[in-house]
Amino acid sequence: MKINLYFLVVGVTFFLSCNSQKEKINGLSFVSSSEAINDKHVQPVKKSSANYVSLMPFGFIKDVSSPNIRYNSKWQWFGEKKEGIHQYASAFKKEQIKIMLKPQIWVSRGEFTGFIEMKSEEKWKQLEETYSKFILEYAKVAEEINAEIFCIGTELEKFVINRPLYWTKLIREVKMVYSGKLTYAANWDEFKRVPFWSELDYIGVDAYFPLSDKKSPTVEEFEAGWNSHKTVIVNLQKKFNKPILFTEFGYRSIHYTGKEPWKSDRIEGEVDLHAQSNATQAIYNQFWKEDWFAGGFLWKWFHNHEKSGGTNNNRFTPQNKPVEKLIQILYAQ
Repeated sequence: MKINLYFLVVGVTFFLSCNSQKEKINGLSFVSSSEAINDKHVQPVKKSSANYVSLMPFGFIKDVSSPNIRYNSKWQWFGEKKEGIHQYASAFKKEQIKIMLKPQIWVSRGEFTGFIEMKSEEKWKQLEETYSKFILEYAKVAEEINAEIFCIGTELEKFVINRPLYWTKLIREVKMVYSGKLTYAANWDEFKRVPFWSELDYIGVDAYFPLSDKKSPTVEEFEAGWNSHKTVIVNLQKKFNKPILFTEFGYRSIHYTGKEPWKSDRIEGEVDLHAQSNATQAIYNQFWKEDWFAGGFLWKWFHNHEKSGGTNNNRFTPQNKPVEKLIQILYAQ
């Protein structure tokens, strides 16, 4: 009897372990705002079936050759700063929604962070010093708020390629103050060249891969566009034996949304709600069934749900569009 009971306990434990490993990260990238959030802002997230949110504090630099990062400044929005992150995390944790903390850099005039590159060794040292202060402060915050995942950087290709030893050192320092899972958010055309995947828990990809040149592709056409990209992703996953996490993914509700999905130009009209839904269904079909795929964070979700998105909006947010209901169904599976 004792032997049978032993095998029963072992079997149940194994079953629960397998199920927990298969639970996907069904996340939303939650945009910071100028105010605190409350249940009114959290409930739409919960209704979406999301089980994770990405919280994104910001540091600011003057231009891509400047080494000085400013953060936690008085002029920043509440949700972009340390105190705001604590408040946001508390509100989400009350509803059992898990957290990825993802500190990001904003370059003045919206220049691409992947182009951040110093012109001298002295400037590189200054950037490393200020970036370490920025990231380690938020690594401590991640530990304080019990964030399940901490992202050590977002789309910083030239910084990563030029200073690989620095990043290895930074990862060691982060692990001294934060005990959760680690990732880095590599741009879709960068992730193959990141030198430190073996030191992290997830291979993070901002998955804005070009999929189709058509005006309004079908689900099948979007899926076909994934073929070559998915092969590269699978090969990298096998090389490092690390799960793939889409640290960002999403599509605008606009014509040609699959051609250059990373583009965020502010243009009017050309709304295409079907293309946004089709692209979202396709990425789910291609990846969420895979055991090696951890999940992803949809870009992006605003706190004031009732005023966000809508059927005349051609931006990324799924809010108040047909794709919001689709996400609710897909994330609930």
